[in-house]
Amino acid sequence: EDQQESFGDLIVLFVLIVILVYVVMATQFESFVNPFIIMITILLAVPGVFFALYLTGTSLSLMALLGAIMLVGIVVKSGIVMVDYTNLCRERGMGIYEAVVTAGRSRLRPILMTTLTTILALLPMTFGFGEGASLRSPMAIAVIGGLVTSTVMSLMVIPCVYYVFEKMKRGK
Repeated sequence: EDQQESFGDLIVLFVLIVILVYVVMATQFESFVNPFIIMITILLAVPGVFFALYLTGTSLSLMALLGAIMLVGIVVKSGIVMVDYTNLCRERGMGIYEAVVTAGRSRLRPILMTTLTTILALLPMTFGFGEGASLRSPMAIAVIGGLVTSTVMSLMVIPCVYYVFEKMKRGK
């Protein structure tokens, strides 16, 4: 009963965090569309969490859900970096396609470096050395799985979605 109640509380917390992140980004970008494009990275992380837990034989626990909640803040950074630079390229007078390609090329390395740094930092926690390691390991596994899928997929999906939304906005 306590575990079910905690799961419910964490799901409510997850939804509130997603809404808060969206609101903060909407005020920063002064747009409702760009934050929506960035929030797709969260959806891309969810399958990675479950796949990593399945692959390692780890059950979905409160710590794994806590890792999934942490992912909300971690994975949106890749989308923010990509969309922000694409907007900058558009402001410099580039066409939609050229801006998306330029942003993808230019931001690939920084996105991969920050993601790899986070994954490598979580590896010791994943292998579970020391006291209480069995509690922390599911969280690290969930974060690593979500980061891998969201990074790989967002490098392909975010530019495509941005391109589609810009074309729709322009009516072409």
